[in-house]
Amino acid sequence: MGKRQRDCITCGAPVGFLDRQHCCRCWHRIREQAAKTACPSCGKDRVLQEDTGRCITCSRVCEQCGHPVRAAHDRLCGVCRRKAERLAAQQPCPRCGKPGHLREETGWCGRCSHPGSPKRPPRSCRECGQVRRHAGLGLCSACWQKHPGRPFIRGEHLRDQLANPPTWLEDFVAHVAARFCVSRACGLVADLGRLLQDEHSNSPQALLERSRRPGRSMGPFARTLEDFFTQRGLALPTDQAERLAAGRRKRRIDAVPKPLRPAVAAFDISRMRAQDRARRAGTRPRSHHTLETALSILRDLARFLAEHRGKDDWALTDVHDIEAFLGILPKARQRRLVVLRQFFRFARSQHIVLVDPTRGLTAKQAGGFRGRTLTLDQQRDLFRRWTCDDDVHPHEALLGILALLHGASSSEVRMLQITDVNQRTQTVRLGKRPHPVPMDPASWTVLQRCLAHREGWPTDNPHVMVTKGTKAGRGPASTAYLSHVLDDCGYPARMIRSTRLVDLVNTMDPKLVAAAFGMDPEATMIYLADHVEAGRLPTSR
Repeated sequence: MGKRQRDCITCGAPVGFLDRQHCCRCWHRIREQAAKTACPSCGKDRVLQEDTGRCITCSRVCEQCGHPVRAAHDRLCGVCRRKAERLAAQQPCPRCGKPGHLREETGWCGRCSHPGSPKRPPRSCRECGQVRRHAGLGLCSACWQKHPGRPFIRGEHLRDQLANPPTWLEDFVAHVAARFCVSRACGLVADLGRLLQDEHSNSPQALLERSRRPGRSMGPFARTLEDFFTQRGLALPTDQAERLAAGRRKRRIDAVPKPLRPAVAAFDISRMRAQDRARRAGTRPRSHHTLETALSILRDLARFLAEHRGKDDWALTDVHDIEAFLGILPKARQRRLVVLRQFFRFARSQHIVLVDPTRGLTAKQAGGFRGRTLTLDQQRDLFRRWTCDDDVHPHEALLGILALLHGASSSEVRMLQITDVNQRTQTVRLGKRPHPVPMDPASWTVLQRCLAHREGWPTDNPHVMVTKGTKAGRGPASTAYLSHVLDDCGYPARMIRSTRLVDLVNTMDPKLVAAAFGMDPEATMIYLADHVEAGRLPTSR
């Protein structure tokens, strides 16, 4: 050490270097402290290892479980080391072949040396009479799986396991036992038990929210809970329909090219805001189908502009682009033009475009009926198919015969309930028709056949047309199911119904037809023929 230059500012010891203010001992301590960092495992100030990023003590971990190992020469922690020693001492058992500790008195492992109690001898099943081992209540396994009392036994066990069982538990067990098979009912009771035994709230609304599966379907258990709680007024219905509609709208918006997407998203937000205002005001809000159809049209227009016109801005759209787009599907011109007018009015109000390119366009379509109808021979074939052929599904026969003879739409048949059928007067109430519709013998026979088919389902669904997916709930059959019911006959329901309406309107007073069907008088005028029969004209002289 050189000559003393000054005193150390930390400890007061002599400092022998001109450029330092600390003694050698304090200088080395400061350098060591600067090299240390807080270890992420233990939190102490240590020199971290470059390969692990932790201190040297925390860097020694067990190769199997990852726990810290204190001794530098050990590769396993104490627990894993003892486990490895036990496994090394095991030998394969001569009886079962599994590794274990062999007993000196038997030469076998512990399980084989101490066998369990012998199984009970097979007995005669009190249900099927076969000699088999019993699973419970004197029944064999096959009969026990089908025993109708299993859900109620499972419910009693669940009630005994709960410290504070809900008052509606027995009603729920009876609800699922009457609507599902035995195994599915027991599974639903087990699912309910898992929810009731967790740490969250057991209120009906909280249970309903936790039972929903993520994704497009909330699951059969959540649907069952929703039907049970809403039927008894214990909880509010879920927003599953709104979630599905939001997902469908989002997929349509995401399919729009990126430069044109913000305007379509803003248009969708404004339409949703208008739907909410109409719902709160008690007026008729736009349905989800209407909003989704509008987004589909805008998606197609955006793709057309980006791929075929080379335009990535709505402000560049002109009337020629709109005309070219409407010419792709001439039959959908009127519907597409209505949506495009609504969008460009919104875009102009938001200063997205300066000029509305749809202002001078017209639909240029006649207002008369342009659909297809059935010939008389085709109607006779369908009538014989639905009244004489027993192999035809009752749902097909009901929808077809009501559309052919009574002009019923798919929605009217879909929403038809048991309470709408009057067995005494043999009439039914269809949709919004002001008066009950009297059934002819053929239609009444088809309806009774459909009701007999419904009796085969263990269901409390109030609708006449019950499917496998709706038998456990109270909702009507889906529109997708109704759209494919008549696939086997080869004709859609709209064509069959239009045939009946065209015949009635051209042979009767259209106003009487509108009054009988609950339609507006203007709706029946489109079915009037645009020609006059030669037999009704006065003889020319």
